Amino acid sequence: MNKHLKKLMATGFASGAIALGSMVLSSTSALAFETAAKYAILVDQQTGRVLLEKDADTAMAPASMSKLMTVLMLFERLGDGSLSMDDTFPVSEKAWRMGGSKMFVGVNTRVPVKDLLRGIVVQSGNDACIVVAEGLASSEAAFADQMTARGKEIGLENSIFANATGWPDPGQRMSTRDLASVAKQLIEKFPQYYPIFAEKTFTYNGIRQGNRNPLLYRYDGADGLKTGHTEESGYGLVSSATRKGRRLVLVVNGLTSVKQRSRESERLLDWGFREFGNYDLFRAGDKVVDAAVWLGSEGKVPLVIENDMTLTLARKARRKMKVSIELIEPVPAPITKGQQVGEIIIRAPETDEIRVPLLAGSDVAQLGLFGRLGAAFEYLAWGAPAK
Repeated sequence: MNKHLKKLMATGFASGAIALGSMVLSSTSALAFETAAKYAILVDQQTGRVLLEKDADTAMAPASMSKLMTVLMLFERLGDGSLSMDDTFPVSEKAWRMGGSKMFVGVNTRVPVKDLLRGIVVQSGNDACIVVAEGLASSEAAFADQMTARGKEIGLENSIFANATGWPDPGQRMSTRDLASVAKQLIEKFPQYYPIFAEKTFTYNGIRQGNRNPLLYRYDGADGLKTGHTEESGYGLVSSATRKGRRLVLVVNGLTSVKQRSRESERLLDWGFREFGNYDLFRAGDKVVDAAVWLGSEGKVPLVIENDMTLTLARKARRKMKVSIELIEPVPAPITKGQQVGEIIIRAPETDEIRVPLLAGSDVAQLGLFGRLGAAFEYLAWGAPAK
C-alpha cells in the first residue's frame, strides 16, 4: 500500500483561515495594512482569521474597554441562572462617589441588574461597575481578582485586572487580542443579551445619556461594543459590524482624538469587508472523494469531513490556494464510519499549512476468508484494481 497525495482542487488566496463548525483553524499571518492606531487587531468572527494586527499582544492600558470583562462576568451569571435581570444590588458610598463617567446611581438605593447593564454598556458608568463588582464579590478588589482568574480560564494571555471600571492603574492591562476574544464570547455565547450593546440611549434617574460608541450612529451594520479613553491609553474602541451575513470584530487603541478613533475604525472595517471574503469549501457529511478499500465488502468508501468548512481569504488572490488529499490506499477493511483515514491539506502563500481530518462516510465490512483469499490472488495476478 502506498501513501498518495491527491490534488483535489486549486483556487487561491494570499492567507486564510478555515472554520469547521465550532472548531477554528486559522492562519497566524495577517496582511500588511497601515493604521494610525498604536495597537490594533481585526478579526473575522466566523473563522477567527486575523486580517490585521499591530502589537496585538502588548499588555496596554485598556481604559473603559476593560468594562467588557465586567459585562462578561455579569452575562455568565445571568446565563447560568444564578442571577436575573430583575435582581437588585445595593449602592455603596464608594460606588456613589466614584468619578469619571457615571450612571448617577443614588447612594443607599438598590438598582436592578437590567439597569446596571445599560449603565455600563450605554453610559460607561464607573459607579455601575462598582455596584456590580460589590454585588458579585465581597469588594471591587475581590471582583478584580475574579476577573483575572476568569480571564486565564477563558484563554486571555495578556490581561490582569485591578478594578472593574478600567480606571487608570498599573495593574489594569489587556491586549487588543484579549479584548477581541472577550468580544467574541459576548457575541457568540450570549445572543440574548448582546443587543444591549446596540442601544443608543438610556435614561436613569431622569438623566438621558447616549451610547458613546460613535459607529452606532454612522456605520451601517455596527452593533457594539465599547469605547475607552484615558490620558495613558489614548482613544480606543472595541467595535463589531456585520455586512452580508459576515461579522468583523475590531479593536484599536492609542489614537489621538475622538474623531481619529471613529474615522480609523470605519476605515479598517471597510478594508476588512472589501478585501476579504468567506468561502464555503465543503459541507459536513458531503463526500469529498472516494478511497479504495482493501479486502472489504465494498471496493471503495466515501470520505467526508465532520463539520462545515469555511475559508476566509483575500479576494484578489483566490487562485493561488492549493487543496490536496493525503491518505494511504487502499484502506484495509474493516472500516468504521467516522474513522479517520486521511487528511485534507490546504496550502497557500503567507499562511500556515492547514490539515483537516478525512473520515470514512460509511462502514465497510471485511471480506470472509475465501473472499480475502480470492482478492489476494487477484491482486498478485493483476495488481491493484483501477479506480
